[in-house]
Parts: sequence; structure tokens; C-alpha cells
Amino acid sequence: MVTTETADSVLKSYYLGAVADQLDRSVNPLLAAIRKTTSDVWGKDVRKAVRYGVNGGVGAGTEIGNLPTAGGNSYVQFVSSLKNLYGVIEISDKAIRASANAEGAFVNLLNDEMDGLIKSSTFNFGRMLYGDGSGRIATITGVDEGQNTLYTVDTVKNMSEGMTVDIYNKGGSVATTPRTIVNVDRLNKKIVLSGSAIPTPTDYQLFLQHSKDLEITGLGAIFKDTGTLYGVDRAENKWMVPYMKTSVGKLSEAEIQKAIDAIEELSGSRVNFIVCSWGVRRALFSLLSAYRKIDTVDLEGGFRAISYNGIPVVADRFCPDGTMYLLNTEDFALHQLCDWQWLEGEDGTVLKQVAGKPTYTATLVKYAELICSRPAGQGMLSGITEE
Repeated sequence: MVTTETADSVLKSYYLGAVADQLDRSVNPLLAAIRKTTSDVWGKDVRKAVRYGVNGGVGAGTEIGNLPTAGGNSYVQFVSSLKNLYGVIEISDKAIRASANAEGAFVNLLNDEMDGLIKSSTFNFGRMLYGDGSGRIATITGVDEGQNTLYTVDTVKNMSEGMTVDIYNKGGSVATTPRTIVNVDRLNKKIVLSGSAIPTPTDYQLFLQHSKDLEITGLGAIFKDTGTLYGVDRAENKWMVPYMKTSVGKLSEAEIQKAIDAIEELSGSRVNFIVCSWGVRRALFSLLSAYRKIDTVDLEGGFRAISYNGIPVVADRFCPDGTMYLLNTEDFALHQLCDWQWLEGEDGTVLKQVAGKPTYTATLVKYAELICSRPAGQGMLSGITEE
């Protein structure tokens, strides 16, 4: 007979390994290519000593002259807090009891819940990879007069029906209670939010619930030329600034190769992974197919990509429009306190009743942060004309 104890045991012994593997390898081709490690984790922070520049103890001299003075390596310490990543499933007591005498039905119930968790996690963790850590998913730019809960936003790339969002006003204060995204008009960049109309909503920002300024440090934070990154001031450390070119326009092989050459020349890094928006990949496909065969490569996690001079090119829904990132994935690492684990109570159970409700929840948790040890070894082309 199926009981909550049975469900608890199955979640721990059967589902954890399979789900953790899918979340690490199948969420996103870029994430699958990034090394996962528990090194450099100190308490609640990642503290990584990064070497930059060259050793100063090298030089030429005469046959009997003085040897070069030892210079040593130059180091700086990156410091960033581990981010708390959660995934929650919920099962009603009624559903458990209804499948108590049918193991097949119970397995289908758990499979459905875990599939939903993986789908949601795939969406949100993939989105975080390209974010700036702020958790912002869109800005409201207007509201329809005829329908006061239909809002125009600057982008719908990071949105999906069912997401719960917090809404902040221009001053950075919470403007209203959390809302659910009811409908997304992707063609016209409009969304319907639950609840009553928001007073004077223009320029209000939407954040994933409880996530403001708490997400991992994604590419959006790395590809900047001002401010600090991992506690290091870019103004005083220019090697912290990646190669960036804006307003590219029509894509050309010369432009891509120029960026790759500049990255290697200036930092010694070698691009081994290219990720871009769908429209940019179509533009590259047209460019390459005009005079030669398009090669493909297989990637970690079962992904397949086209190839540019042996470098895999992956299109990602969360990559900003008109943008191509030229990366060396060996410079990235997802530092984590541990791999995905169930959040357990004092009694060791993972399936817990929600207070005052006939439902049970289980929570997957991971404490991690994305670190790029050589920002100058990465590149970005933006403003590319899409096809």
C-alpha cells in the first residue's frame, strides 16, 4: 500500500539521482558544458584566488650579469555569496489516497510532479545563466486602457504562464502583492497579470518571486565595463572587462574571427563555445551555407549544435536578441556547497504537510554560484541583424 512514508522513500532513493542529473546536464547546453565543483567554497561564500598578468621574474641578461629579480604572480580574490536555488513539488493528500492501492497510478503521479519540476527548473535556471543576478524578468512600459490588467512589457523572453512575480516601483519598493502571469502575448509583448489593476504601472519592474538580487551571477553581470564583479572594481582592473562590440549590424565571418582573435591576443583565452539568439544563429547559418557545408557537433547532455570552424554554436531562447557570446567554458565553474539535495526535516523526511492544508510538499535545494575566472577571455557581439 502506498503511504506518505513510501512516497518519501521513493523520492530519496529513486528520484533524487535522476532529477539531479537532468538538472545539471539537461537544463541548458551551456550549463552542461560548465564544470561543477565544491572547491573554493568557504562557509556561505565562494572565495577564489585568481591569477592575472604574468610572472615578473623573467628577463634577459649578460653572461655574468645579475639574474632577473623575482617578481612572483599577481593575484586577486573573487568573493561572491552562494545563491540559494530551490525547486518545490506539491502533492495533495487526496491524490496520494486515491493511488494508495495502485502503485502504477502512484508512480504516474510522482512522475508528473517531477516532470513539472524539471520543466520549471529548466526554464528558470536557463534564464538565470543569461541574467545579471537581479532576478528582473521585464519592465512594464504601458497598460491597455480597455483592459487594465493587460500590460505591455519590454521583453517576454523570460516569461511563461504560471510564473509568480513580484512588482517593484521606480523607487525600488514593492508596488503590490505578488501576481501570477496568466497569459503571454509573445508577438505583441503583452501580458495579463492576475489581480486588480496596478496603479500607474509604467516603468514598474517584474522580478521572479522572492528572487530580487538573489540569483546566480549570469552573463548579464559578467559582460559589463563598469562597476564591480565578485567584489573587484573593473575601473582599476581592466582585465576584468570582456571583449564587447555593439551595433554590429550584418553578421560576417570577419567580424566573428576578429573577436576570436582579439580575445586570444589580449588574454590568451581560446573560444570553445558560442551561444547566440535564434535569429543570430539563422543569420550565421545563411552566411555559412552560402558557400560551404554546415558541420554539426554533439555536446554534453545530448545536445547537438552547428559548428563554426570547429567551435559549437548553440542557440538559446534566453540569449538577448541580436547577441552572440564567444566563450571559453574552461574559465567558468559552478561552485556549489553540494549537488541537488532534498530539504529534510529533523526526522529525516522530505515530504512534509503544508500547515493548515491537505497537501504535502518536497523541496530540492542547491547552494551554488557561477564564477568566471577570466572575464577578459570572453567576448560578446551585439546589435547583430537577425534573420
